[in-house]
Amino acid sequence: MLITEQIKCAQQDVEATLNRYFEQPLDTEQSIKQATHYSVLNGGKRLRPFLVYATGKMLGANKQDLDVLAAAIECIHSYSLVHDDLPAMDDDDLRRGRPTCHIVYGEAHAILAGDALQTLAFDLIANHSFNVPAQQQLKMIAALAKASGIEGMVGGQALDIAATDKLVNLAELERIHKLKTGALLNCAITLGALCAAGTNQQTLLQLKQFGDAIGLAFQVQDDILDIEGDTQVLGKPQGSDVAANKATYPALLGLTGAKQKAQSLLKCALDALAAIDADTSELENLAKYIVERDY
Repeated sequence: MLITEQIKCAQQDVEATLNRYFEQPLDTEQSIKQATHYSVLNGGKRLRPFLVYATGKMLGANKQDLDVLAAAIECIHSYSLVHDDLPAMDDDDLRRGRPTCHIVYGEAHAILAGDALQTLAFDLIANHSFNVPAQQQLKMIAALAKASGIEGMVGGQALDIAATDKLVNLAELERIHKLKTGALLNCAITLGALCAAGTNQQTLLQLKQFGDAIGLAFQVQDDILDIEGDTQVLGKPQGSDVAANKATYPALLGLTGAKQKAQSLLKCALDALAAIDADTSELENLAKYIVERDY
């Protein structure tokens, strides 16, 4: 099966799980329910859920457990996008070719929808009966909280804002994106591994190295696409990072240097997987896809 088809299967599985939640009779105000549902079912690539599924499947995890973790991490990612798009942040009107949440529902509801998705992620994990010990369930919650917070994604977003209109070096840029993008991608891999019984420390270490590499590679490719991509394909305005004077890899390394950086990170990712005693083919294909995609 092609990697794009495997990603599509992950999309369908995680969206089915999320739809089941929102199809319940929730005791809430209807417009916030609609805004929250709109925000999470927004046509994304669902790479983080894919990483949960691929890692867990590779290590023998239970599919229903993986569904919950995939939905949880997508809630966190979607909440971050809703808040990123707000006028006080990136001020974007389009997300994946559709009007952003605050354009459709207003700023107040967009803020609340993001808040709701963040808390829903932990609700889903905390209230599911996993086929692994409760101690591993606690580790899942702790991993997602750390990856989402001030030492993870939020910290990276703050560093990114602080770097706007400033000169940053390569090490500083990598620190931004290891937190802003890499932390949650890496967490998806960790969640999939924690969902499997008996995953050893060596495997977890190699998976972390893999996650670090693809997390940076994903951002490098995003920066390249901001220059070379097409607005219709990207689903957001091409050149938006350049227009906002954001720190990017092409700005520091040049376009050719950024492409070389992406290839170097891909090699690091594949080398990390080669040391794992399991069928890593899905993760290998995902790493290649990350640096070859056009959106």
